[in-house]
Parts: sequence; structure tokens; C-alpha cells
Amino acid sequence: MGEQQTLTRADLCEAVHDEVGLSRQECSSMVERTLDLIVESLERGETVKLSGFGVFQVREKRARMGRNPKTGEPAAIHPRRVISFRASQIMKSKVHGAGNED
Repeated sequence: MGEQQTLTRADLCEAVHDEVGLSRQECSSMVERTLDLIVESLERGETVKLSGFGVFQVREKRARMGRNPKTGEPAAIHPRRVISFRASQIMKSKVHGAGNED
């Protein structure tokens, strides 16, 4: 196993800059606006589908009883909205195949 790496916004901006050739400022604005549009859609409860990548959805979780893991005491879990992501079959097959390369 190699060292774990994290892809950051700056990495995305740099990749767009290298691929498209626009200024770094323009590429940064494009990446930020794209991410903002995704977040705004999710805030409105809309589904975001990126073909070949996956689907982001907002789901409503209902209230339920849970337990405090430290004390074992029953605790109420309030209703809330959560974001879920389901990877596309294309992404799943690429990620699955990447783990088998030596």
C-alpha cells in the first residue's frame, strides 16, 4: 500500500488549468462555481446526477430512538436531512479495477 493522498480544490483547479489553459484565477472560479451549483441544488432538495460519476441525493431521516454508545442510555435522535452518494457503475468498475493493478 502506498501513502494515502487527498485531492483538494487546489488540485482540481490546477488540473483544469493544465487541461484547458485558462488562467489559474479563471479555473479556480470555474471549479468554485461548479461546487456551489451542486451545493445549492442539494440545499433545495434536488438530486444531482453526474453521468459516469454518480448521484448525490438529500434524504430525510425520521426521528428515532438510539443509544449513547458511551453510557448505553437511550437517546432521542432528531429528524434531519443527510446527503448520500451513489457511485455510477462506470466509476465502480474503474475503482474496482484500479485496486487490482500491481
